[in-house]
Amino acid sequence: MQNNYVTDAINLKSYNLSESDKIIVMYSKSNGLIKGIAKGVKKPKSKLGARMDLLVANTVMLHKGKTFNTICQAESLNTFKQTRTDLDKIFYSMYVAEIVNNFGLENDPGSETIYNLLYKALEYISSSKNKVEILLNVIKFQLQMMKLSGFSLEWDNCLSCRNKIGEETMFLVPYIGGVICKNCADKIPYDKKQIHAKLRDFFKAMSNNDFGANGYYEQNANEKVCTVTYEVLKQYIEQKCPQKFKSSEVLETLCS
Repeated sequence: MQNNYVTDAINLKSYNLSESDKIIVMYSKSNGLIKGIAKGVKKPKSKLGARMDLLVANTVMLHKGKTFNTICQAESLNTFKQTRTDLDKIFYSMYVAEIVNNFGLENDPGSETIYNLLYKALEYISSSKNKVEILLNVIKFQLQMMKLSGFSLEWDNCLSCRNKIGEETMFLVPYIGGVICKNCADKIPYDKKQIHAKLRDFFKAMSNNDFGANGYYEQNANEKVCTVTYEVLKQYIEQKCPQKFKSSEVLETLCS
């Protein structure tokens, strides 16, 4: 039986195991969420060294154990270097990594798609030229990750009466995952946010546009619109996840 395997993986979290060892939580291209012991990684002359830092993509070789895998080798694919000197990029990258950690599964059949999405998000956040570009990339990741997780938002039809919503004012209700018309607003007991059709169209465009797209909505986006969109999606994602998000608390403290 083959006890070693090789996969591409991105480091999401780490835990101290002993004076010299750490447990690294990774999202892998072939196996979804995996954990591996990085032996001796805290020693100055460790062969694994900086490759076990958070938000690093590696090709790793792991040895299967009864409880934990052991990381035998790691070859860096991308350290997302431009992220590491920018606080906004660091914390928004931590946030997208935490989404994958919270929604990802072990032996996930969709692991390659999620891995590629996370890799692209980290890469585009790293190369962003300003806060608006960072937020646009995070928003696209939020929407695509929710779609992959089965939590797509409804933008065209009222989730109460099912009538099509055109250019009129509507209400976004994160709890039920979409919009309701103004006629149904009083019937829905959950928290709701009044939004204009233009903001709805921005949500839809971000849901359909890939990283690196430079269409009308990307060109005309400003920080206020992007921040509102990001915050609404953050609230929605947190409602769909039973685990508490720690990175968002850090973001609120340091990036406000």
